[in-house]
Amino acid sequence: MARPEGEAEIHPLKAREAPASPGSGARDAEKEAGGGAQPGRLSQWRTAAFFLSLYLCLGVAFAFSFVIPCPVRPASRTAWSRVYDDAAAYAFLAAGDADRDRVQDLLVAFQAGPGSRNASGADQEGSCSEGGFAAPCAFVAAHSGTNGSTLWERPVAQELLLMDCSVEHGGSPACLLVGNPASLTLLDLETGQTRWNEAVSFGANSTVLSPLLKIPDIDKDGVPDFLVFAAAGQEIKSCFYSGTFGTQMKFSGSLHLPGLIGHLLHVTKSGAHYILFYTAKALFAYSLKELYHMAVGPASAALASLKEDAEWEMAMRHKARQVPLASSGDIQYVTKMSEKSGSHILVARSAMLELVNGQQLSSLWVVGMPHILREPVLGAFGPDEVAVAIESRVSHETKKVTIVEGSSGVIKWEVELRSEMQSPKPATLATADRRSFFLFWGLYQDEKNETGSWHGSRQQRLYLFHPSLPAVLLELSNSTEPIVAFEGLLFERNRHACYVLLAGPQVGSSRGRVVLSKRKLKEDIFSSHVIWLNQMPQDTDQNVRDYFHRMRFRTFG
Repeated sequence: MARPEGEAEIHPLKAREAPASPGSGARDAEKEAGGGAQPGRLSQWRTAAFFLSLYLCLGVAFAFSFVIPCPVRPASRTAWSRVYDDAAAYAFLAAGDADRDRVQDLLVAFQAGPGSRNASGADQEGSCSEGGFAAPCAFVAAHSGTNGSTLWERPVAQELLLMDCSVEHGGSPACLLVGNPASLTLLDLETGQTRWNEAVSFGANSTVLSPLLKIPDIDKDGVPDFLVFAAAGQEIKSCFYSGTFGTQMKFSGSLHLPGLIGHLLHVTKSGAHYILFYTAKALFAYSLKELYHMAVGPASAALASLKEDAEWEMAMRHKARQVPLASSGDIQYVTKMSEKSGSHILVARSAMLELVNGQQLSSLWVVGMPHILREPVLGAFGPDEVAVAIESRVSHETKKVTIVEGSSGVIKWEVELRSEMQSPKPATLATADRRSFFLFWGLYQDEKNETGSWHGSRQQRLYLFHPSLPAVLLELSNSTEPIVAFEGLLFERNRHACYVLLAGPQVGSSRGRVVLSKRKLKEDIFSSHVIWLNQMPQDTDQNVRDYFHRMRFRTFG
């Protein structure tokens, strides 16, 4: 016969109904007479606390859902365009959040004539005179990334020489401009208003060199300063300007660099700032400390805060300040592989590419690449593997787009395109799989126009490539207008991938119709033409479109 205890374990509810043991009646009587009410009150308090907590949670949820307004995401149009008549565009296109809606806006620069009218229909002739300039003059405009509406538009100079909209002033984004007659201007990116404007002098018959450089705070007023280079014959003049007010620091230095092509700022791993100058024959490196010393002499207290890198100083030929290179041929472009300190340096020559170690200045690899057309563009072919996309001339009618692995110099992918027109350099967009979309212009060799011949055609088409499907190209759109600037952009963090075109006549040619347009990439992917590169189709075209359409994007930083 089973024991009562075992039965209680199997049927726990029956244990509460078990007969009372001897003496239990007396104990129950004591509980009823004494502490019987205390557990009841405790249960009531627990119930009240539960319902109070429940009401508080519901109240908070109600407040966040209905009372406190949620941020409204701007409704962005998938495509828009804005037109300027009787105008000519500068080769400048930048992005920044001018209206604080967390969507990137577009900044463009153009030259407007007396009869120019923008997308809103406003006459531009009076604006030139209001800015103190004769028509035509240079304008800078900010357009909303959501719908293309004009946020602000300002005449900035008689002629615009340089522009950089990646600077800050007082914690706010700004645009730094060099104009002609010689002036240095800082515009507030959000309003277009002038923060400061200073007349500058680069010397007679001088040419201002691009790019403008943002440098550490030399005058110790808490704001980073600027360095501008101007060429007069074979002399390169370095001019230092205060970031606070734009005033020149009353000194300048000069270098003898005949045939200078370009320059860029490089920061080593030790935090030393160097300026890389390149001519067709050589690459030179001068520390910011040395340039400052040339300008002001050894007595300046600011010299103590500027660094030089011991490895760089040992690697260079000290007197000539020349960086040793393993490749040969004329230098055409020099660029950094990333914005990180000590990043490697890519040198594009007339017939080869060379990667230089950004810290030891030793050659990492050299690969043959004849007849390079445009500046290399960086992307990612494998996950987190930096790759270089570069265009080179094959013949008068044909160019080649090549993707080179950054770590080894191995050619990962290439395609030939017909190209008679001057096309912009490629663009890249980072995808969530830690690779990149590569966007480039041309005419794929199997594609023909309606007459069966592409000769004389002004049409060029935009193609998309992703390393996950190396046998596929997507043809997205076409253009018959000269393209002044082209860029791929994420208008919002990790989303809203678009490409932007600035097309029409460029400054220096006859004015005409300038068009700024934005198109959402996924909309064009959905209606794209699928091209299988020298292979039989391995899947349906629609599956390929769907695959690319599902891809997500990522923003660096």
